[in-house]
Amino acid sequence: MNHPEPEQHNQFLLLYVDNEESLRGYVRSLLPTLEDAREVMQNTAAILWKKFDQLDDPENFRRWAFGVARFEVLSYRRDKARDRHVFSEELLMQLASEAEKISEQTMDEIRALKICLNKLPEKKKALVSEAYSDQIKINEIAKREGRSAMSVYKVLHRARMALADCVQNTLQAEGGSV
Repeated sequence: MNHPEPEQHNQFLLLYVDNEESLRGYVRSLLPTLEDAREVMQNTAAILWKKFDQLDDPENFRRWAFGVARFEVLSYRRDKARDRHVFSEELLMQLASEAEKISEQTMDEIRALKICLNKLPEKKKALVSEAYSDQIKINEIAKREGRSAMSVYKVLHRARMALADCVQNTLQAEGGSV
């Protein structure tokens, strides 16, 4: 058996982990059950690793991985074609195309949100980060800040509105969709 070079292994892992969530969402959007998606994701990951040396440019990993996943979904579907609850291949291709667009849009929105979060004043940025972490409750933040919970909610609401406007403006400035 041919053992991969540690550098190639590390590069694959970094790229795969960076894209796994969107790839999983894409596969899940094309299959009827979570179990089907898990099976296809396993096969997809194995094929991506096996054929990683065929990837021409790491910048293209996401697009390449989505293409491999699409073929794995189609293959899986062919194997399950006897089930009457399976989408037609034409519909599946439409869904795949739409899922790719949505995934790209989501990645653009996440990137824009990160930019916008960095534009918030430090105190608001810290409050937003803290409020959305699982470790602390709004009542605890309010108590620590010497405010009512309602005033903390109002500050968060204004920060969310500012972030939503900023994300929309950032995407429009870049020619993206809103």
